[in-house]
Amino acid sequence: MLGSTHGTLTTDSRRARVIACGDQRPGPAVHDRVADLDVSGRPLHADVPDLHRFFRPESVAVIGASDAEGRPNTGITRQLLDWAGRVGARVHPVHPNRPAVFGLPCAASVAELPEQVDLAVLLVADPLPLIEELGEAKARFAVAFASGFAETGRAGAEAQERLAEAVRRSGIRLLGPNTNLNAFERFRDDLTGPAIALITQSGHQGRPVFALQELGIRLSHWAPTGNEADLETADFLSWFAEQPEVGAIAAYVEGLKDGRAFLLAADRAARRKVPVVAVKVGRTETGARTAASHTGKLTGADDVVDAAMRQYGVIRVDALDELQDTAALLARARAPRADGVVICSISGGTGAHVADLAAGAGLRLPTLSPEKQAELHQWIPGYLSVANPVDNGGHPVGDRRGRKIIDALLADPAVGVLICPVTGPFPPLSDRLVKDLVEAAEETDKLVCVVWGSPAGTEPAYRDVLLGSSRVATFRTVGNCLTAVRAWLDHHRFVTDYRSPFDTAPRTPSPSFRKAEALMQPGRQLSEHAAKQLLRAYGIRVPREQLVTSAAAAVRAAGQVGYPVVMKASGAQIAHKTELGLVKIGLTSASQVRDAYRELTDIARYEGVGLDGVLVCQMVEQGVEMVAGITHDELFGPTVTVGLGGILVEVLHDTAVRVPPFGEDQARAMLTELRGRALLDGVRGRPPADVDALVEVVLRVQHMALELGSHLAELDINPLMVLPRGQGAVALDALAVCR
Repeated sequence: MLGSTHGTLTTDSRRARVIACGDQRPGPAVHDRVADLDVSGRPLHADVPDLHRFFRPESVAVIGASDAEGRPNTGITRQLLDWAGRVGARVHPVHPNRPAVFGLPCAASVAELPEQVDLAVLLVADPLPLIEELGEAKARFAVAFASGFAETGRAGAEAQERLAEAVRRSGIRLLGPNTNLNAFERFRDDLTGPAIALITQSGHQGRPVFALQELGIRLSHWAPTGNEADLETADFLSWFAEQPEVGAIAAYVEGLKDGRAFLLAADRAARRKVPVVAVKVGRTETGARTAASHTGKLTGADDVVDAAMRQYGVIRVDALDELQDTAALLARARAPRADGVVICSISGGTGAHVADLAAGAGLRLPTLSPEKQAELHQWIPGYLSVANPVDNGGHPVGDRRGRKIIDALLADPAVGVLICPVTGPFPPLSDRLVKDLVEAAEETDKLVCVVWGSPAGTEPAYRDVLLGSSRVATFRTVGNCLTAVRAWLDHHRFVTDYRSPFDTAPRTPSPSFRKAEALMQPGRQLSEHAAKQLLRAYGIRVPREQLVTSAAAAVRAAGQVGYPVVMKASGAQIAHKTELGLVKIGLTSASQVRDAYRELTDIARYEGVGLDGVLVCQMVEQGVEMVAGITHDELFGPTVTVGLGGILVEVLHDTAVRVPPFGEDQARAMLTELRGRALLDGVRGRPPADVDALVEVVLRVQHMALELGSHLAELDINPLMVLPRGQGAVALDALAVCR
């Protein structure tokens, strides 16, 4: 890490609050906000509260304040008094039975406060009765520490919703309940440089990041959001992204209250090029269940959460030490000059090992040019490899040669990152090496990383020299170093090309919507024929086909469609036609068509399946079978999926997902995530598939998701046959379920 010396509130209810109750915070007029919605009626910009007076209030009321020895509220009151002194706030204790607390005059009630307060801290078991009083007193913010709300189950969730509703009526903003004192910690004020702003739903989980101050990394804010009855992760994320001192935002997230609000906040950070690093609990069923019991939040389907974070550049890590190291690097390191990574070690074994891990982490290790290798061999014995990784042999770093090697590597235009793994201290060589690395880092605009592998970590070279540098990124493990470097490169690559999808999201329904709306049958599954009409309305190509209700009509249709044909039973309740024998392919004559019609209707009659007719379809053979569709996520709403299709879709599970809105870049990125991506490039002599046409289908499906999200519970296009390059893509089958 870099050192230095110096329940649930939905999107609709959030919007209703702005419309019905007004908003005392700075921002655009209400009618402007209402108009700035996408076609689905969801907001296109984050509603950012002004949190300055929460973190730096001028006046604070401590309700339930105490100075009686042995009382829990006494310690909290003392900490709040110390904090208020540091931020320059006036404190007004409130207690009905005390004339004074710690020498300060005590108000008997909120109504008797001597002035309007910026922040009210509620040291009471039931904060609900106080909310209305605070609203009448025009308090700006309140903090509720009390537990026993949504984290405890249904009754607690109902109590939390009553609290949230009272907050909405009052006009104040509430942190909590089930939060703690982390926002009022003692932050070091002797550190300089870009800071980390911290958001945690579990206070203790932020301790490793907070402790970075002991290593010289500045922290500016800590928001312990708790159950998020009102203020949530997204609010703090949006506000932190606009603070000039914040170099990175670190977050520990158990669950999200509002998926759209989170995406808008992440979008705001991406627009401002502020990196966001997050641990998100819920990768496993156990983690999701435990998180729900802790803060009573939706963890969301993990693959959707993962994709949504990736869409907006949120860097997801798994462990707190990764959060600590990655946030520290992203907060302090300059933008990369190149993406090439060079490994320089005193041991060939160490270099080879770290290089192997780096390549596996997706980092690019360019082979150094013959000229650069010849230059290095001026100081490194010729029998050692210097192609990358660079094995310097050890002895050169003990004299003037060490600095020359470092400078030569940093001068290479292909190199943007120098990683030097020190598996253990070996004074005096390691002392000289560290000194040279620190001095070189001060004189370059490239990233210099050191992995100090000593278990003790008490050596002067580490404690005094490495941690005393604001320019060297120091890590204790190779894994965390590589994770952080990869995240740093990915972040800058992402924000360089970032264009917000909310800027171009559709705001009004397209002509396709009216056609589609007429096809909807609420609560029912559409027949294949109707589902394909839905696709056709949005410009998604389907085979030539006719719906018929007699064998004679089937023969006529086959002649018009063109042999060979496929015949399929079509009905609203048919989901798996192949398993029931309700599909016939490769029919080449009128007699085969007549026989197939009779067989299909007989099977349907035997199985008790209602038909609206039999489809006679064009047969499309050559191509790659894909699947595309729409599902509804409880947290984020409609999502779009693409993957390998056909009969093995449920076995392979090779899919990628995105949350609308997204652009063409994300549609193409979905394809790169597929394990079977090579099939689209052409394998075993098959021609490359029409990837552009596939991307176009994904974008059209996204348009459907945005416009029909409130109508359509599920859409499944399988198979979507992607033809050879230049020939398009055809939806051979489709299933649609209305909400």
